[in-house]
Amino acid sequence: MSFAFRNMLPPTFGSTSVPNDTSFALVDKAEFLVFDRDRGLEILGTNPTYDFVFKVSEAVHEAPVYVPSQNKLYLSQLAPPPGFLPQLVVDLNQNPPTLSEFLSDPPVYAPNGGTFSNGLIYWGASGGNRSIGGLEQRPGLRTLDPSTNKTATILNNYFGYYFSTVDDLFVHPRTGDIWFTDPTYSWFNKLTDTAPQLEPATYRFSPRTGAVRLVDDSLAQPNGIALAPNNRTVYISDTGAESAPFSPYLSARASSFNATGRRTVYAFDLSADFTYLTNKRAFYLAQDGAPDGLKVARNGYVLAGAGKGVDVLSATGDLLLRVQTNYTVQNFAWAGGGEGFGEFWIMGQGGISRVRWALRGQEVV
Repeated sequence: MSFAFRNMLPPTFGSTSVPNDTSFALVDKAEFLVFDRDRGLEILGTNPTYDFVFKVSEAVHEAPVYVPSQNKLYLSQLAPPPGFLPQLVVDLNQNPPTLSEFLSDPPVYAPNGGTFSNGLIYWGASGGNRSIGGLEQRPGLRTLDPSTNKTATILNNYFGYYFSTVDDLFVHPRTGDIWFTDPTYSWFNKLTDTAPQLEPATYRFSPRTGAVRLVDDSLAQPNGIALAPNNRTVYISDTGAESAPFSPYLSARASSFNATGRRTVYAFDLSADFTYLTNKRAFYLAQDGAPDGLKVARNGYVLAGAGKGVDVLSATGDLLLRVQTNYTVQNFAWAGGGEGFGEFWIMGQGGISRVRWALRGQEVV
């Protein structure tokens, strides 16, 4: 998701006043909040740590993708301000890790979600304004070969209609199809100069055939999307609480946050042939902000970036644990840390952090 909350969130759980329990004041400053004692402590392991590693700009930071062969974590910097072309890379081979800029060939503007599959980084490119020079890039799907730094566009329209944002994605390991969400946030954040032409929706694209198909249009603003380890359950977050009317004739494009709007993660079942979604059900209502980035751990636990932190949920939607940050979280990824990706990297507006704990990510190939 490429929106910035800009300090407009309502008071959070941690800021609740409990006059008859002064210890509750500790909640707001804690790095880890355990809501389910047994499962929460199992997630943390024997020696959990949280480190604020890099201070970065107040821009949105998104699309983290870990490349195992390089032991590097790629991520993007979006807006504000618009027009920033380089991406960022965390080099985990260095001690301490280093953060630097890199520019692909040709450049990809504003990756918003990403994953690694069969040697390639797959990015959802969300931006396309004219400030980057030349023709306006269209939001769509891009690949980056990290060994050559070469990029390619594999999809940038739906039968001639331009996508609005292309926010998050996953590649299904059985079919190779790319599932992605397309909300309208790029228009609000001035990442694109073309007003939305399509309703907010989720799609499935087959690189093998070139076919693209609408799979869900029931969410107000589909955002994060993730696949469970069983390859049969898909999670999609709806961040419709952050939205606004849009028109190419309006000079003001800023969106606003409405706590009564959608800020919910939904679960869906995949059909037997892995082509369409069924059995939509509400899975989790975010307790802070709106659920942005989504990932699923190796054991099936679901992680959602929401407000200033990351919520860890059971496979049935119970809140087990929260990692708290001092910045608004956009996304996160497992990386490095030896076998099983023992490091969990979090990023957002103003910071990049690292968590070491017992919760492992799914294997990346």
